[in-house]
Amino acid sequence: MDRWDRVGRLAAYGAALALTPYLLIKVSWVVGSLLGLLPVGTGFGKAEWVVLNSATIGMAGIGIAMALALVRPWGMRIPGAPLAFCAWVGTGFLVPVLPYAVLSSLLGSADGNPKSGSDAGPSMPVWEAALVQIGFVGMGLGLAIALPTYVRRRWPDAFAGGLGEGGEGSPRALPWMAVVGAAVGLIWLYWAVGGTAGVTHRGERDLAWHVLSGVLGLWAFVASAATWAAVRGRPARVPRWGPLVLGWLGSGSLFAWSGWKLPFTLYLAVAQPADAALPENLALAAVLHLAAVGTGAAMLRALVRTGGG
Repeated sequence: MDRWDRVGRLAAYGAALALTPYLLIKVSWVVGSLLGLLPVGTGFGKAEWVVLNSATIGMAGIGIAMALALVRPWGMRIPGAPLAFCAWVGTGFLVPVLPYAVLSSLLGSADGNPKSGSDAGPSMPVWEAALVQIGFVGMGLGLAIALPTYVRRRWPDAFAGGLGEGGEGSPRALPWMAVVGAAVGLIWLYWAVGGTAGVTHRGERDLAWHVLSGVLGLWAFVASAATWAAVRGRPARVPRWGPLVLGWLGSGSLFAWSGWKLPFTLYLAVAQPADAALPENLALAAVLHLAAVGTGAAMLRALVRTGGG
C-alpha cells in the first residue's frame, strides 16, 4: 500500500463517517413526522414529506456504502458498472458544489443545505444544520480523494495517455451534448447574474439561489468543454485524465442535480401548493432539467468510450 492508497483509505472512511449524522437526522425527521412529533416541511403533506425524506435516506445509505466500497476488499469484487454509476451521481451531487457549500456557510444561508431549501427541515436547529453541512462537505471531499485512488487500483489504464491517442475521437466530430450542455449552462448563468426572462416568482430568488445557479451553470460549461475536447481529441498534447475528470464531474452535476430537481418541479406543477413556489417558470425548468439529465448521461457515455481507448 503506497502513500496515495493510504490517503484514499482515510478519505473513504472519513466520507462515510461524515455522512452518517445526515442519515440519522433524516431518519429522525421521518419517524418524528409519522409520530406527529415534528412538523412537515413547507409546501408538503405528510405523505409527500415522508417520501421525500425516505428517498434521501436511501441516497445517504447508498453514499455511505459506496464510500466503503472504495476502500474495502469487497469493493474490488462487485461489478464495476453500478459502482461507477453511483460514484458518478454522488460526485456529481457533491464535488461541484463544494464552493457553494462554503459560500453558503459564510453568507449565512438560512437552511445551511446545498439543496437550496428543498431538503431542509421545517425548524432545523443550528447544530443540526451544521451536521448536515459537514456531511455534504465531508462526503464531497472524501469522494474527490478516494475515488481516483480506487480507479487507479482497479482500472490503472483508464486515464493513461493523451487526447487523440486511441479512442473514437475525431477532429470532425460534433458532440451535440456539448452544445446542449453549454446552452443549459448559459441559461443558469443568465439567471445567476439577475436575468428575469423565464422567472415567474422573482420574490423567491435569494442569494443562495443565485449562487447555486451560477455554480451549476459554470459546471455545465466545464462539462461541455471537457466533453468536446475528449470526443474531438484536441488539443492532442493534453493528458487524457484532465478532460475525463472534469467531464466526469460536470456531467455528473448535470445529471444528478437536475435528476433531483425534476421530480420536485413536476410535483409543484401538478399539486400547485399555495405555500411553495420556485422562482423559475415550471414548464421551462422542467425542460431544462430534462435536457440536463439527458445531456449528462450522453456525456458520460461519450467519455467512457473515449477513456476506454
